[in-house]
Amino acid sequence: MRLWYYKFMLKDLNKLIPILILVAGISIFGTYFYLTRTKPPQEKFLSSQETAQKALNYINENLVQEGVVASLVDVVEENGLYKIRLKVGEQEFVSYVTKDGKILFPEEGIDLEKKIAKEETPSEETPEVQKSDRPDVKLFVMSYCPYGLQVQKMFLPAYELLKNKAEMGVYFVNYIMHEKKEIDENLRQYCIQKEEKEKYYDYLSCFIKAGEFEKCLTEAKIDREKMGNCISETDTKYKVISQYNDKSTWLNGNYPKFDVYDDLNKKYGVQGSPTIVINDKVVEVSPRSPEKFKEIICQAFNSPPEECSQTLSNTAFSPGFGLKAGSDSGGQCE
Repeated sequence: MRLWYYKFMLKDLNKLIPILILVAGISIFGTYFYLTRTKPPQEKFLSSQETAQKALNYINENLVQEGVVASLVDVVEENGLYKIRLKVGEQEFVSYVTKDGKILFPEEGIDLEKKIAKEETPSEETPEVQKSDRPDVKLFVMSYCPYGLQVQKMFLPAYELLKNKAEMGVYFVNYIMHEKKEIDENLRQYCIQKEEKEKYYDYLSCFIKAGEFEKCLTEAKIDREKMGNCISETDTKYKVISQYNDKSTWLNGNYPKFDVYDDLNKKYGVQGSPTIVINDKVVEVSPRSPEKFKEIICQAFNSPPEECSQTLSNTAFSPGFGLKAGSDSGGQCE
């Protein structure tokens, strides 16, 4: 399974909380200090190029996402380690490797002699989004992802408030992580939106409570014949079930593909559930409350409508099914 750091390479690194970086740096170099102090004196060191190539091979084989290749920019010796500079896509990243080529630290070090003024610490702000007359809001989820469900609970009140002023919709990540039931539910929700969009949000408002899809189909008065025909046609077009049955097609050999929105996933670089896209830009919402989500959408209007003056709940819901309030985990299925 891919490590979080190398997934995060493809996102905005400036959003790391400084204190977490500090703790990570202390942990990393504390570990290295212990290892180097206890290293047997006969341990053989590798050359810088040998070490860098070994680290690069490991990263490309095990850590980065499918279709992504990390390349070496340069390698230098620094403070008893090899410091390697990598390029992934258009971004560069720094990692450290022990001289024996055995331990990779996927973090840039902290200079303990450099003081950081308090005013340099970034504060949490509402992310900037491109403006338009009618913002386009896309939420990518996996239907059984706990964090996707959490954000759908955030999404629904904002949708109800702004549905006539903005284009808002729920889409699906192009792979699944929660067994066959997730494929079935993704197909159900896709087809309800396609065939009876006006009923979809009634269905979703029910589904997020306990995942009782049969009950929710009845309560939302979904036309099951239309839905069934759509599911059959969609499965034929995108080969959803056949790909599920053929493990050779699975992403990294672990995750069945769900290609219904594959083109949009690739366009926006969707990395997991949830991913929020407003006017073609991926944005983070924190805390995951209806009010915060509404604020970000309203900033995307050239001229915010009067609905933006209304206040929604400032409380984030808990991940998973149910409508309990919870702490904002900021988690993601990926």
